[in-house]
Amino acid sequence: MVVAISGTRTMRLTPELVARCHRVISDPGPEPKYDYFSDDDYVTATEAVLAGKPDGPIWIFAYGSLIWKPEFPTAEARRAICHGWQRAFSMKIERFRGTPEQPGYMMCLDTGGICEGLALRLNNEDSSSQIHALLYREVGSHEALESIRWIDVQTAEGPLRALVSYARPHLLDFYADNRPLAEVARGMARACGHWGSCAEYLFNTVSHLETLGIHDDSLWKLQELAAQEIESA
Repeated sequence: MVVAISGTRTMRLTPELVARCHRVISDPGPEPKYDYFSDDDYVTATEAVLAGKPDGPIWIFAYGSLIWKPEFPTAEARRAICHGWQRAFSMKIERFRGTPEQPGYMMCLDTGGICEGLALRLNNEDSSSQIHALLYREVGSHEALESIRWIDVQTAEGPLRALVSYARPHLLDFYADNRPLAEVARGMARACGHWGSCAEYLFNTVSHLETLGIHDDSLWKLQELAAQEIESA
């Protein structure tokens, strides 16, 4: 079975293949080697992010799960492109969608290339609580906070300054750029954590991008390789 996508492409990675990857996994809890944020740290982090906010409404650049699972109500969405950044599964994880026995990979932005996604405008009311909720979902340490940046994006309606998560998170010890696609595909086909499988994350991201008319060559190749890995397992 294949999943029909807008245009002429069909995904090799299907819901049936994704279902093979699902397992019930208990949350192992925070890893003791990391110094996680306290509630006060999130308040301070929110203030720091808002201190760099440009004039006007707050825009968030969504390139992955925020497209299909946003953390906040969206007042407006625009197709957007950022230059100098590209999607990559460069974060090797042992929690959430992976385990120490079978690590997985999560997406971030690496330098170079271009990335097309969505610019999401927050409601004007209570922007502080919305940013707080976004940070609570996205980051848990000072090392991760360093990769939350305001970047320039281009839209059909004009340029914007938007907040983005995990733009080259080089301070995280589980980050490494230029990971071989075949290595990532093997992990994506096998890893599952208490949030679900990496295959599910990949399927949701690629299928939603394609539905929006956004084609990412690297992710398209990755879903093909991951599907082959699942089929051969």
